[in-house]
Amino acid sequence: MPPGKRFVCIHGHFYQPPRENPWLETVETQDSAAPYHDWNERICSECYAPNGAARVVNARNQITRIVNNYARMSFNFGPTLLSWLKENAPRTYRMILDGESRSRQRYHGHSSALAQAYNHMILPLASARDRNTQIRWGIADYQNAFGAPPEGMWLPETAADTATLEALATNGIKFTVLAPHQSKRVRPLKGEAEWAGTPDATVDTTRPYLLRFASGASIAVFFYDGPNSRAIAFEGLLDSGDNYVARLKAGFIDSSRPQLVHVATDGESYGHHHKYGEMGLAYALRLLEQDKTVKLTNYASFLAQFPPEFECEIVDGTSWSCVHGIERWRSNCGCNGGKPGWNQEWRAPLRQALDELRDALVPLTEREGGKLFKDVWAARDAYIHVVLDRGTESADRFFAAHQAHSLSESERVRALELMEMQRYAQLMFTSCGWFFDDIAGIETVQIIAYAARVLQLAQHVFGERAAALEPAFLVRLGEARSNKPEAGDGARIYRKCVDTMELNLEQVAAHYAISSVFSSFADETELFCFRIRRISNEIFTSGRARLSVGRAHVASAITGQAQSFSFAVLHFGDQNITAAVKPYEDSGAGAFEAFSAEAAGRVQRADFPEVIRLIDRFYGHANYSLTSLFSDEQRRIVGLILNSTLSDIETSLTTIYQDHASLLHHLSQAGLPKPSALALAAGFAINAGLRRTLEGDPIDAAQFRSFLSLAQADQVPLETATLSYIADQRMKRAMVDLQMSSGSLELLDRALVLAHTLTELPFDLNLWQAQNIWYEIFRTSSYALTALADEDRPRWDMDFNELGACLTIDTEAMRAGEQADSVAAAD
Repeated sequence: MPPGKRFVCIHGHFYQPPRENPWLETVETQDSAAPYHDWNERICSECYAPNGAARVVNARNQITRIVNNYARMSFNFGPTLLSWLKENAPRTYRMILDGESRSRQRYHGHSSALAQAYNHMILPLASARDRNTQIRWGIADYQNAFGAPPEGMWLPETAADTATLEALATNGIKFTVLAPHQSKRVRPLKGEAEWAGTPDATVDTTRPYLLRFASGASIAVFFYDGPNSRAIAFEGLLDSGDNYVARLKAGFIDSSRPQLVHVATDGESYGHHHKYGEMGLAYALRLLEQDKTVKLTNYASFLAQFPPEFECEIVDGTSWSCVHGIERWRSNCGCNGGKPGWNQEWRAPLRQALDELRDALVPLTEREGGKLFKDVWAARDAYIHVVLDRGTESADRFFAAHQAHSLSESERVRALELMEMQRYAQLMFTSCGWFFDDIAGIETVQIIAYAARVLQLAQHVFGERAAALEPAFLVRLGEARSNKPEAGDGARIYRKCVDTMELNLEQVAAHYAISSVFSSFADETELFCFRIRRISNEIFTSGRARLSVGRAHVASAITGQAQSFSFAVLHFGDQNITAAVKPYEDSGAGAFEAFSAEAAGRVQRADFPEVIRLIDRFYGHANYSLTSLFSDEQRRIVGLILNSTLSDIETSLTTIYQDHASLLHHLSQAGLPKPSALALAAGFAINAGLRRTLEGDPIDAAQFRSFLSLAQADQVPLETATLSYIADQRMKRAMVDLQMSSGSLELLDRALVLAHTLTELPFDLNLWQAQNIWYEIFRTSSYALTALADEDRPRWDMDFNELGACLTIDTEAMRAGEQADSVAAAD
């Protein structure tokens, strides 16, 4: 076959379920993701970031190239994941945007990025209205990120039916990608040929197909190569880039027509599910680029060059991850993680409970929304632009286009609460809630929390008309029983969500008041998705005890709901803290000022029992404490409280070790057993010393080597994970400083000393971030080193190359590769 007709496309579906606390709009600590803060952060480190700067290495495991896989592969990112990356991993987000931009240049103006239905809802199970909103929100999110409308859209779980594909087409989507078993039958577009069935995934996957609808709309469909996709995801094909490429090339049929061999898997296969998978992909893409018999492409570019010559029909209600169609998201179909004795009977009542809640909201939304919007459902479709930009101007544009009349401030708050209720009514259908084994799993608990937020907002917006919603929802949810006896049923899980997560403005004010005892806030500050304005705050002390009294204005940055509060916080040291909060309007200025003055006087006389009685009389209760803080802030403040205690322990153990070090050396040299208490002190002291030395700037290399020698001599196990993490962060900071200096020889020398020192650690380091920054400096060195004198350039080049070598970079190969790329680009 002529090389101009053999094309390869590799697609990665990058997605994580939304994990944000629905009241705080932030992902809280997930201990199961340790040592990372949460699973988004962990998978970003293992997959999303590495694919933006994937390594190609030589036989000595030195880096010869750093490449952006997103520029060469086809991909889609779930919108909720992409928004998290933009906020929390901006460097990775920029690499994704850069890869997408470069793909347009590489593939004749066609982007390698596909859009995705917004929050991974199973669209064949959605209402027609929700299905359209999901598609329109996905399109808007794509345009916001990449600056142009999408040509293709990825369907969550590739779950499809004819109505879903027609909705894609009528919203301007040109193509989608499905699994081969989702094809029902095909035939040529020209002529009178009969339909040919394609049972058991026998469809020819090397060509695109046209799916036509009675309405006159149509959409192109690519059916991916099933066996090779499974081999990548589940059979270790990524272990060998050469085998990967060979398998892809074997997919071509002996024919003279243009053909596309393409695979599709979870993008997380490349680094998260398979360690170093991004390197395997980078190597395979490099081999394919160098192969003169094939061409890399993306779906949109191939479709533009070779429109469908065949049409198809699909099997309605099918997906790529359930052999029973789409039953995994509504029944006990047998698709699960295989835990003996467990069932998924809970899926059906969970689906029914959410469907019934969604449907019950429709008439209430239309009645209330009719007072606020010209067309409440058109407003919901447009609300995505407010979600993507929470600024005041964005909200003003939204209301200018959709409000039924000029809204008052209270009407505006109610309108935003109505839209937020509808947003969470979308999020509560995120597919991951049904995918796994039990209703008590974190993904299912997440969508139940979204439903709880829906019901709270419904109460705010509809008042008494919403009174029946929660009881009916809980009756149905109570039918969904967990496989874990201690978890009970869905209703019990819901109540736990509400008890531990649900917030109102008073609780936000309490969090602010308690946190202010330990942190210094500006007069105006943002606390998660709330804006806090300090009106007044005074602190009175007596010994270790402190009383903080003040007033603050709390406003939701999402809905604009706002209220002013007064607060009193009494702290006796450590975790001993009690606080009270109430709306400021309830007491008035005079009463609060009188309370503050009397309480201050009692503190000065150290009459704390009377201070507590004063707080109880004025506030009626003092029922907030350290446990009232939001999860992450509670951990941070407990850490602050523990710091002094841990410092004392560290000092004591270090003293014990230093006093008895010679005895420990003797025992080690003589091969005699060491007392466990002395070994504990040695391990703590040496690892603590290494941590402190690593964090020093500049690093004391001699002291560092001394601690390493002691560890070796006394056979002290090193805290590898902690020390590796600190070393990575320390090297990253040194490289950031070097990059920001625009050519400082002093900072280059510091970075080089640190890098040399780190090579002495007796375990492998992950210096991924530092290597990336070295590469960025290398690529921009011709114009970015503005602080470097011409006569110093030779010394810079020599030391910078040495720094690269310490970071396991083959600088000569790197330089040769860049020169080759420059020549190729010029040609």
